[in-house]
Amino acid sequence: MTEQVTKEGYDFCFEPAACDGCGGRCCRGEPGHIWVSAAEIGRMASHLRTNTVDFTAACLRRIGGRMSIRERRTATDHPCLFFDEQTCRCAIYPVRPAQCRRFPFWNHFKTHPEEVMRECPGVKPCRREGMERGGGTGR
Repeated sequence: MTEQVTKEGYDFCFEPAACDGCGGRCCRGEPGHIWVSAAEIGRMASHLRTNTVDFTAACLRRIGGRMSIRERRTATDHPCLFFDEQTCRCAIYPVRPAQCRRFPFWNHFKTHPEEVMRECPGVKPCRREGMERGGGTGR
């Protein structure tokens, strides 16, 4: 049986196994923000064997006092800087930001589940009141 992750307050379930064949849709698409905290910056810099100053300059952008991971612009979309197009995997997966870890259980999708269902093949409608397991896996 396929594992389904549910979270209280959401009318959908998430099947992490769908990530294997999805191509990283959650990591690319329209431009957006991938917010990171100071602690996450430190972990990502350490994982990439660099210091936080160089990491911040090369990989982040400041938006209104907050920091977001840069995106690349391609002919068709805006993948996260750390999305590996060859493997369709996250290059910093073990230290990915909390925002990525929580996907698809973002507050916005509580009231807009149709958006995440279009984006993520692992998101399916369900109503399981009182059940809560896990969070997202991200890519």
